[in-house]
Amino acid sequence: MSYNGDELTIVREAANRDNQAVAAWVGSAALGVATERVVPVSADSRDVVAELIQARQQAARIGNNVNQMARTLNAGGTVTGAQLDAVSAAAEQAIRRLDEATRQVMRERRPRA
Repeated sequence: MSYNGDELTIVREAANRDNQAVAAWVGSAALGVATERVVPVSADSRDVVAELIQARQQAARIGNNVNQMARTLNAGGTVTGAQLDAVSAAAEQAIRRLDEATRQVMRERRPRA
């Protein structure tokens, strides 16, 4: 592998951050991409990943709400229409957020040659 000075600085910083030798870091990174364990995305991907994490957390909360309503109904209790509407609206919002973040990741993914 050959890098210009700026590129080598970036690679060295990344290797140091992961406490690896440069050659080991480059080999690991290349293998991760080649085996598709790592998908290269832009530096802006942090925002997308943060959105995915938030949407996943919201989906987990929705799942908990649905489970609580099911327990209530199974125990002979009632669930109001407003409660069902609130869970439905939250689910729809989480799905929209996940869809948009997924589309963003797909736009940034480089096609395989």
